[in-house]
Amino acid sequence: MSFHSLGLIDQLTRTLETLAYKNPTAVQSQAIPAVLAGRDVMAAAQTGTGKTAGFALPLLQRLTMEGGGLVPNSARALVLVPTRELAEQVHTSFQAYGAGLPLRTMVAYGGVSINPQMMRLRKGVDLLVATPGRLLDLQRQNALKLNGVQMLVLDEADRMLDLGFSRELDQVFAALPKLRQTLLFSATFSEPIRALAGKLLVDPVSIETAPRNTTVKAIRQWAVPVDKKRKPELFLHLLKKHDWGQVLAFVKTRRGVDELVELLLAKRINADSIHGDKPQPARLRALDRFKAGEVKVLVATDVAARGLDIDDLPVVVNVDLPIVAEDYVHRTGRTGRAGASGEAVSLVCADEVQQLAAIELLTGQVLKRVDEAGFEPDHRVPETGAGGQIVKKPKKPKKPKGEAKVVTEDVRFRR
Repeated sequence: MSFHSLGLIDQLTRTLETLAYKNPTAVQSQAIPAVLAGRDVMAAAQTGTGKTAGFALPLLQRLTMEGGGLVPNSARALVLVPTRELAEQVHTSFQAYGAGLPLRTMVAYGGVSINPQMMRLRKGVDLLVATPGRLLDLQRQNALKLNGVQMLVLDEADRMLDLGFSRELDQVFAALPKLRQTLLFSATFSEPIRALAGKLLVDPVSIETAPRNTTVKAIRQWAVPVDKKRKPELFLHLLKKHDWGQVLAFVKTRRGVDELVELLLAKRINADSIHGDKPQPARLRALDRFKAGEVKVLVATDVAARGLDIDDLPVVVNVDLPIVAEDYVHRTGRTGRAGASGEAVSLVCADEVQQLAAIELLTGQVLKRVDEAGFEPDHRVPETGAGGQIVKKPKKPKKPKGEAKVVTEDVRFRR
C-alpha cells in the first residue's frame, strides 16, 4: 500500500518521498482515509508508529483543498496537546509535511511571552497547535476566537486529564462550534478518556492497531531491584557497564532530576535536564543538545514522557517508576521508534511494588528481574504476578518454644 493509494494529493506524497516515508503504517492506513472523508476518529496506537502523520497529513490536505480565506484572530483547525515539548514536536511535523502548501500554521504554549503569539494570530491561521492553558489565555485576551474551528484534534488526551486540564478542556469545548470534525489520537486510552470520547465524537471510526496499553515488542524491558538510596549509584554503574551511547532517564521529582544531573556532571558525564521549573527556552535547548549528541544523558520528569521524537535512542531508564501506569508505556515509547530496537530499564525499590504491579497489569507482562551484583537490596522487592497482584511469600513455620523443658524446670524449682 502506498500513501497515494490512501487518497493523498501529489504534493503531499512528493514531500513524503523527500522525507523517506515509503509505506504507511497501520494507524496511518486506517486513519488517513477516515479523516479525509470527514469522519470523527478515535485512534489508539503504540508510540513511534506514526500517529502524528495519521492526522496531520489528511488535515493538511483538507485545509488546502477546501480553501477559504483566513479570519483575523481565528483558526480553522486546532490541535490540543498536553505539554510544550509535544506542541513543538507536532507543529514541526505539520511544517515538514506541509512544506510548499499555501497554509499558515503556528504553535502556542506557556513559559514564553504571549505577545508574539497574539501578534501572529491577528491575521488568522489555518492551523494552531496549542496547550490548553495558553489557548485559554489567548482567548481571554481576545486574541483568539474559537467559533471558526472546523477540525479539532486531541493528541494524548489521557495525559491532559492526568495533568489536571479537565476544567480547561471543558472551557475549550464550550467555546467550540458543535458542528466540527473531532479526532482523538493516543497510545493509551483510559476509561475516563473513552467516556470523554463518547461525549465529543459523533459516530466515530474506532482504530486500534495493537492491544490497548501495550509496549512496543522491539523494546527489551527489564527491572533491577535496588534500595531507593542506592538508585543514583546503580544508574552510574549501569551506564558504565553497558557503555550506553545515550540515555533518557526519568525521575519522579524535579529535585531528583537536578540532583542526578549534578551527580553526572561531577563524574564528568555530559548531562542536561527537562522539568517543569525550567524556562521553556532552556528545556528546548536541552532537548536540541540531546538530539545533536552533545548530551549523553537527558534526565527528565514525565513532562518529557510524550512528544520527544529522538532518532535511534537506544535506552530509556526509569530511575523512578511513574505514578501513573500509562506513563510507563509512553516513557518506554521514546525508544524503539519506527521499528528500531531499544531497551527500557527500571530501577525498582520496595516502596514501588504497587506501581510495578500496576504497570504489569496494564501492559499484561511481568518485567524480568535482573539482580545486579553488589546492589542487592536490603529491603526485598515483593514478587508480582501476571495479573498485577503482589505475591506474598508464605511465612516460615515458627520453631517450637520447648514448652516441656520449661515445665520440667518449673517443677524442679518448686521442689
